[in-house]
This record gives sequence, C-alpha cells and structure tokens, in this order.
Amino acid sequence: MTPDPAQSFPQHPIRGVRARYVRQAGCPCDVAMVTVDFEPWEEGVHLEVAPDATVHGDSDPTYLALFHAALAEGVREELAERAPGRAVALAVVVHLTVVHAVDSREHSFRVAGRLAAREALAREGEDPGENADGRRP
Repeated sequence: MTPDPAQSFPQHPIRGVRARYVRQAGCPCDVAMVTVDFEPWEEGVHLEVAPDATVHGDSDPTYLALFHAALAEGVREELAERAPGRAVALAVVVHLTVVHAVDSREHSFRVAGRLAAREALAREGEDPGENADGRRP
C-alpha cells in the first residue's frame, strides 16, 4: 500500500534536526547526540548515513550500526505514538553522531530518535526553505 502523499510524513524535507539525550545522574549514564534530516521517501522509516557524515567519539562500526538502528527505532516509536494512523514515508539521514565511549548505549540513541521525531513533527509546518533558526540555506 502506497501512502497518500497528501497525508504522509514528512510533506517536505526537514533538515538539520538536532537531538541530544544526556543523562548523568547515576549508572548507567546516557549520552547520544545526532543531527539528522527527515526526507520524504518510500513507505516506512529508512535510515541512511550521509556520505560526509561525521562521528565524534568511539566510532566502532559494530556499535555505531547498533546505535543507528536504535535511533531509527526511536523515530518509529515516537511517530507511532504522536501521529497514529498517519502514513510514514521517510528517510532519516544521519549527518552527525556523537558517541561517548562509556555512556552511550542503544537506549540512549532510541531516546534521541524519539526526540528527533518530536522536533521534526514540531517543525513540519515551517517553510521548507528556512532552517530551524529562520535562515535560508
């Protein structure tokens, strides 16, 4: 089933979405920071890493793949809760990932994905030609 383009999320690219989840109140601690774009795409939530993506911190490919998968899962979960019944057809394009060698874990990135989806939903009605700070690209 193809989503109705008039009802699917996102209607236009939502670029430069930043999500930061840092909790250091005890063990385990959490650190996850990402900058992503939400691009209209095929049905579902697809994760892509931009060719020029930057990783700060521990960039072990195995962990990075797990963290990115958790990020996508968090986006899916948040959209299912905040936009129930709405078709989702998007690519989440990762541009920046910040990983802490000790305090980053899948849970951290799942929460960061949820925060990114909230931000994208909040910015959905903005002029697609403007950045979050109101400047044109």
